[in-house]
Amino acid sequence: MFFKIKIVFNAFIAFLTISSVFSADDSSSRWKLQDDGSIVWNDFSNGMVPHKDHIEASGEQVSTVLRYGVDEKGAFELERSIVWPMLRTIPNNTHASLTVRFAVDIPSLAQADGKNLGAERVQSIQLNGFLTVASEYDSGVRVTRRIFPSTTGPFVCERVTMENISDKDIVIFMPEYRNVTKTEASRGVNGSYTLVEKLTNAGQTALKPKESVCYDFTIQGFSEGKDESELAPDLNAEELARAAFVDEMWNNLVVETPEPILNATFAFAKIRASESIYRTAGGLMHGPGGESYYAAIWANDQAEYVNPFFPFLGYKTGNESALNSYLHFARFMNDEHKPIPSSIIAEGIDIWNGAGDRGDAAMIAYGAARYALVRSDESEARRLWPLIVWCLDYCKYKLNDSGVVESNCDELEGRFPAGTANLCTSTLYYDALISAGYLGKELGIDSKQLDGYARDAAELRVNIDKYFGANVGGFDTYQYFDGCKKLRSWICVPFIAGIDERKEGTIGALFTKLWTKDGLLTEEGSKTFWDRSTLYALRGVFAVGATEQALEHLRLYSKTRLLGEHVPYPIEAWPEGSQRHLSAESGLYCRVYVEGLFGIRPTGFRSFDVKPRLPQEWNSMALRNIRGFGKTFDLIVERSDENGNITVTVSGDGFMSSSTAPEDASFSFSL
Repeated sequence: MFFKIKIVFNAFIAFLTISSVFSADDSSSRWKLQDDGSIVWNDFSNGMVPHKDHIEASGEQVSTVLRYGVDEKGAFELERSIVWPMLRTIPNNTHASLTVRFAVDIPSLAQADGKNLGAERVQSIQLNGFLTVASEYDSGVRVTRRIFPSTTGPFVCERVTMENISDKDIVIFMPEYRNVTKTEASRGVNGSYTLVEKLTNAGQTALKPKESVCYDFTIQGFSEGKDESELAPDLNAEELARAAFVDEMWNNLVVETPEPILNATFAFAKIRASESIYRTAGGLMHGPGGESYYAAIWANDQAEYVNPFFPFLGYKTGNESALNSYLHFARFMNDEHKPIPSSIIAEGIDIWNGAGDRGDAAMIAYGAARYALVRSDESEARRLWPLIVWCLDYCKYKLNDSGVVESNCDELEGRFPAGTANLCTSTLYYDALISAGYLGKELGIDSKQLDGYARDAAELRVNIDKYFGANVGGFDTYQYFDGCKKLRSWICVPFIAGIDERKEGTIGALFTKLWTKDGLLTEEGSKTFWDRSTLYALRGVFAVGATEQALEHLRLYSKTRLLGEHVPYPIEAWPEGSQRHLSAESGLYCRVYVEGLFGIRPTGFRSFDVKPRLPQEWNSMALRNIRGFGKTFDLIVERSDENGNITVTVSGDGFMSSSTAPEDASFSFSL
């Protein structure tokens, strides 16, 4: 069965003025964007094969990395790496999720008129929250594989449809297939785990021309030691549930621009950002993934990167996981100024703090304050307020003699030097102080305390410039830490907090010395790139008003990630991790638009500022079905006249507010 996912992509076809370099059917890309929002690879000519790629997909109890490709003869190749985050292995550390690879090829088991299906030639591979592969075989059979994780169960699904495309009757025989594996009891926290590969609907089926038959294949894992047993999944229901999830992602918080590739990359990023949430013994936990990071939370990936995004999307599961993660961190507040753990692992029963203080308190305060404002739930905010205050107090305690925050390292955990005080930590602390002022006012916190936060922020902004401001590589920008002589990608981070004193030099350094076809180099002269800093830079460059430069680089980045050689999501890093599709990076991609291009800054439970950056080539752009601030509403930006004025409209059920001002103005709205 083929699902055509509904998408509110009104602007996909409405605007036809963008240059062909960024059009949806660009001939230089392996993948092509379709009108329904999916991407398809259907050119398997010389030079296009062989080719291999990998993509991760997840549900509440399972994740799978699908390593797939087409060989030189045109046949499909697949290996499924399946992760069960709650089947814990020994030692029960960060990486202790049961992970097993499976390579069984279901069509190879079948026979057509007593013979194997013959040579395979892949016709198309489609991605849209599912991996769908259509192939034709010499026997006159078309096979469509559709692979996806269960949304709630501990299994991965594969629906294999065989259609008779010949002009004669064909008898298909599919043998029974069931394979059971028991893991070693000594290697599991709950003893031995049972893995079951099972094919349903086996037997013989006579097909007339154009008739088809469907076989359902699942790989599931369970623990008898946890009173679990084998399930009998209904794959039709599972497919509908997965399609409903994708539909929800693609129809809430919709970006409309004149450029289809940007709209689609945003749509795909919402899937990956939201699917990687696991229902653990410690509650819902958003996990990075990548066959390494599950049933655990981090101060950067979750607290800082993705949690502040979920309230805009209105994803209930995401919001629940965000609150849960902050409350887990709150367990470690203390009166001795001991650092908060970098990560809480193993379903919440242990911690990882191997890198020491990475600036984690600043990460948590920054994310929690922004999350609470957009979420606009007073009861949640009151539960989070003590954590935010503790983190701010901890950062203030860690100020050095120059008035910036000391930490052992940064989120790269020693991969690159970070000195004793780095630019990221102090900038996040600065932004958290500002957000705390807005949040505290909503909660009725004593004005003296909030005035203190305002003074601390003002002093910190000055100190950041004095301590980190420097000429590096000929650019008036920032040294990432005292004595840093090389340009670093994270010099972009002041922009996301509205610190723009060294705007020109920093942008020049980012886009002339550090930019590559894969985004920003982590350090000048290195070969390493991490998408997270690239995405911070794109958001920040929009935020400080360098719109055309930001758009140019956002286009290049988006086209590479959506339609290039490794698709369709933002990645973690290279060479480390082989460009894994870690999930929080997709949240950061979405924030490039919400907080960068559209410039939304929360100022209260029902109020926010908007500083949109409408590119000169565009006449309008919109964010549809925003779910934050206790409402569902659209944000529409339109060019008003030839004098540089724009009109910003906020419109929802029963309310509308509109304002016109010069394009570099900031607009304030209350819902």
